[in-house]
Amino acid sequence: MSEAPFIPLNALHALALVAGHGALRPAAEALGVTSGAVSQHIRRAEERSGLALFERTPKGLVPTRALLAVLGDLDTGFAALARAQAGLMAPDQGRNLLTVTVGNVFASRWLIWRLGDLGATHPEIELRLLTTGTLVDLGRPDVDCGIRFGAGDWPGVEAEPIGTHAVFPVCAPALAARLKSPADLAHVPVIMDQASMLSWPDWLDAAGAPGLKLSGPAISDPALAFDAAIAGQGVLLALGIMAEYALERGQVVAPFETITRSRFGYWFAWAKGRQLPARTRKFRGWLLDQMNACEDATRKAVAKRAS
Repeated sequence: MSEAPFIPLNALHALALVAGHGALRPAAEALGVTSGAVSQHIRRAEERSGLALFERTPKGLVPTRALLAVLGDLDTGFAALARAQAGLMAPDQGRNLLTVTVGNVFASRWLIWRLGDLGATHPEIELRLLTTGTLVDLGRPDVDCGIRFGAGDWPGVEAEPIGTHAVFPVCAPALAARLKSPADLAHVPVIMDQASMLSWPDWLDAAGAPGLKLSGPAISDPALAFDAAIAGQGVLLALGIMAEYALERGQVVAPFETITRSRFGYWFAWAKGRQLPARTRKFRGWLLDQMNACEDATRKAVAKRAS
């Protein structure tokens, strides 16, 4: 009697991750492999099962009814494996290792400058940063928490806002000299950050210049957009906490006093249902303290310029 075809464990894991994300790339990030390797896992699973497991649609990969029927068992099984792995670790093994997934911009513009303070405040924490431009699965057993940009509404994730999501324009000091009122923005380059999701129309409405026509370079990388503002290439609508370091050092100034609030911003995030260990709670407390101090400094910088 012949044995039933065997679907490798890695292929089953790929099926569960792709079903959850609807795309190959996030699953590849979570598994630490290429998108091509994930695609091969899916192909192998479909060949061995004799079933189509995904529908290829313009909106991504959608699980078929056959895969949906077993997804609960797959999720339960991988959760049990994660618990088993944790149970095999020595009591002190990895107790102080904190793995945080964070976007490149937040890491380079904000977090990296404060890691010395984290080390001084919590020397017992061994920090490991996973910096990436894509979302990492927070349910992975090797990831403790993340700092994400967005509206805080990710499925399967608990999210706590970091800061007040204050938004205002910034630019190089020389360019600010040409700005006497918000209406002057029509006569200078305005940098269009295509990735930040911050709203110029909302800010212009609050500043008393609704419908003002703006023009300038469009940049898809938020870090490059900020570098362009520092270099005097235009005025950038920025999240206050990300501008604080450059404001403090005089690289940019806030030419106007109007501040708006965006629903998009940075969030401290962790997998729903996960109990946060002491190292994660300590990091969260430190992060919020640093954010409060950052926002105080930012408000003072904006008020000083306005006065």
